[in-house]
Amino acid sequence: MNYAILFRLLALIQIALVFALSASFTVGLLFPFDEGEGFAVRGLEISAGISLLLAMVFLWLGRKGKTTIYHKEALAVIGLGWLLASIVGAIPYYLSIENLSFASSFFESASGFTTTGASVFANVDDLPHALLFWRSLTQWIGGLGVVVFFVAILSFLGSGAKVLFSREYSGSSGDVLDGKMQTGAFRIVMLYLFFSTLCAVAYRIAGMNWFDAICHMFTTVSTGGFSTRTASLGAFDSAAIEWISIFFMGLCGVSFLVVLRLFRRNAARAMLGNLEIISYFAILAASSFFVCAILFASGTEDNFHDLIRAGIFQVTSILTTTGFATENFATWAFPAQILLLCLMIIGGCSGSTAGGVKVIRLVVGFRSIINHLEKTYRPNVIRPIRVNQRTMPESDVQDIAIFLVLASFVVVASSILVSIFEPTLDPLSLFSAILACLFNIGPGLGAVGPNENFAFLEDYTKVYLALLMIMGRLEFYAILALFAPSLWKRFS
Repeated sequence: MNYAILFRLLALIQIALVFALSASFTVGLLFPFDEGEGFAVRGLEISAGISLLLAMVFLWLGRKGKTTIYHKEALAVIGLGWLLASIVGAIPYYLSIENLSFASSFFESASGFTTTGASVFANVDDLPHALLFWRSLTQWIGGLGVVVFFVAILSFLGSGAKVLFSREYSGSSGDVLDGKMQTGAFRIVMLYLFFSTLCAVAYRIAGMNWFDAICHMFTTVSTGGFSTRTASLGAFDSAAIEWISIFFMGLCGVSFLVVLRLFRRNAARAMLGNLEIISYFAILAASSFFVCAILFASGTEDNFHDLIRAGIFQVTSILTTTGFATENFATWAFPAQILLLCLMIIGGCSGSTAGGVKVIRLVVGFRSIINHLEKTYRPNVIRPIRVNQRTMPESDVQDIAIFLVLASFVVVASSILVSIFEPTLDPLSLFSAILACLFNIGPGLGAVGPNENFAFLEDYTKVYLALLMIMGRLEFYAILALFAPSLWKRFS
């Protein structure tokens, strides 16, 4: 392990948090007479000071040594970076909200940075503006990951940038646009900022004030789902706002690399020739149709436009793992709930801000099943799996299979563990809570439905679910690798 580069990168992550915390308490200063605002500002100031102190300590510890970064360092900095960010990010909640345990604060912070959107707050309407801004900003930072921002601007990493980028960004680093890795990451960051600007302006035009528009922009383009209102976007009761949200949620569930190619020649080929994109929109369209049909058959909505909007909105929100809600879908007909539960697992595209297993993994897994089924009666047939006119290496297919098995194992093991922690929790609530946290969706079903929260859980359950959020956001390996002793052997 090259500890020097590890400490330097951790210091940079803490410096980024200092700026984010400073922006948040500055927002609080704009509302000096609001109840609780002073406590929130003070908590954010203390957190910024702690983050700055950590940055200085890390810089001092990493002052000597090589800047070489390999896979070990990339895994360590991603895993430790997210854990430390979630711990530091919990301090403002802990210092600002009376009688809030640190476990609950850590849960809320991890939910923000991992863009999960699950919450321990029953009423966010009463939270100070500074804390609401910080809560939303954490999701925007977590959308692409603070490390991606650093790869975009740091040149001293050299070839190590590709290693770091590939561990943080949930797409293939080999698919980054031509040129240096920093250039490719920088373009993605610029696209993220472009979407953010468009989304904020659209929300403002649709009727939100600037504070709500910016906070909801943070949580829409990051597919995070935190809201400044307890009733989420449903509180605005605006069809325009909901359709804007549907558009940007769906857009940000697409691979940013594919979207970037739309600005080049042969844009249609980039979209229509991409198997994952086609599958993503097919799942989105088919699920929306079935949910709307179920709502129509059950008479859930009287107005046809409201029915269509509610169905498409909730399907898009769940598939992209955003977690916004305009309806209490926990009261919908059971087939609609089960379909939404399946969409929680699927998630968006690789290379997007969405969570979940990712569409491409399920497509490749399905094709592998078909191929192996054929081999049972035609054992001599060798049929490679092709994705986007390219033959997938067997090692990549195997990696996807291992990932799916690992995800299944974590779900099963977590179900057993949480059932021990929470013996009174019904199976549907327990299972959906695990899926909602592990795959970064936010709301689940039953006791953790869209109109409920996670505050009733025991503190140790909250800590475990927060770790599941981080593990799911980093796709398991960056967290699991931290427990491997060989990872920490000194760099040579």
